[in-house]
Amino acid sequence: MDIKTLIVTALASIVFIGCQKYPTEKFKKETYQTEVIGGGCDGCELMYAGIPEAIFPTDTSAGWHEPGTRLVISGTVFKRDGKSPADGVILYYWQTDDTGKYTPGPGLHQEALRHGHIRGWIKTGPDGRYRIATVRPAPYPGEDIPAHIHLSVKEPNLANPYYVDDINFDDDLLLLPYTEKYPPENRGGSGIEKVATQRGVQYMQHDITLGLHVPGYPGKKMPEYSGLEIGDRQPSFMPFHAYGPDKGSRACPVCKYGRRDGILYFVGTRPNWSEIEAWLVFLEQEAAKRSDALKVYFIYGDPSGYSKPMRNTQLETLGRKLNITHTALTHVPSFSDVESECHLNQINPEVSNTFIIYRNGRIADKYLNLKPGANGFAQLTKILYPASR
Repeated sequence: MDIKTLIVTALASIVFIGCQKYPTEKFKKETYQTEVIGGGCDGCELMYAGIPEAIFPTDTSAGWHEPGTRLVISGTVFKRDGKSPADGVILYYWQTDDTGKYTPGPGLHQEALRHGHIRGWIKTGPDGRYRIATVRPAPYPGEDIPAHIHLSVKEPNLANPYYVDDINFDDDLLLLPYTEKYPPENRGGSGIEKVATQRGVQYMQHDITLGLHVPGYPGKKMPEYSGLEIGDRQPSFMPFHAYGPDKGSRACPVCKYGRRDGILYFVGTRPNWSEIEAWLVFLEQEAAKRSDALKVYFIYGDPSGYSKPMRNTQLETLGRKLNITHTALTHVPSFSDVESECHLNQINPEVSNTFIIYRNGRIADKYLNLKPGANGFAQLTKILYPASR
């Protein structure tokens, strides 16, 4: 075999495994498939390059001490159910500096040069919490890719690490045009987050749900489906408000109240009005106890004989009967309605009800076919903050 043939054969044996959703890396992922959980991860293997012997739930990157805007990221890593905290999970992060480059630095492991010196690890404890103090990254110079922080995950009971969506900043002007071209995968949940600034430091909450939208992840799906998954972002939509605080408007539950706790109570083609009334009485009490800390919405989406005036009258009559003042009674033509964007919720109209509980815009819990009564009431409110807070 001549030298040219040897070189070609060697190159052909190298398997490039895709990691993130950016154009060149996306090409690799689509071209070369693997059998590992998550479809492989170009760069995840570098989490082991220079990994410290002891890893803690908090980490301060080299970027924290460098020029730029200081950034603190905190959150919870949840198990696949989206509710139980995950213990012993390693998160590996890497990012650009304030110039948009993966620059080298003192002590950087030779194999990790392409990740730059602003990188680190955290390992969750029993509460699943983590905290990273770093610098806000800048976009790549001269490119249209928004600024981001890469994340890969190593679970204690899985053989290989996998990537989750990059952390992006919702105030980045490059974000919207980029995500329109390359929609996020929402692996581990949405990576698009808001920042709040206090005394020159930006703070962000970013929760991660293990295995969410990750191909090949072990586990079973619910046999009956309605609504997005726990850990997903709760989408915005515009129902008609027939009665309650925003009567006569099309106020979006997430746009207007997304930073608070919210309950969305969907009923479609199988309304049981005695159960609906029992639920609304209970939800009204909970909303009243928590005041502005909780917003509750009833969304009725039965298309049978639908007309807006008729549905307005029906729900207003119901609201007056039950003395509703805090709960919004709303409706849409159907749960597949595009104009109101209700279709984004992916509600199954055939289930008797779908309850979505969201917090800070993230779906924190979900229940289907939940019956009113002591058990159902306790199920629905156990994740909410206490009324006395």
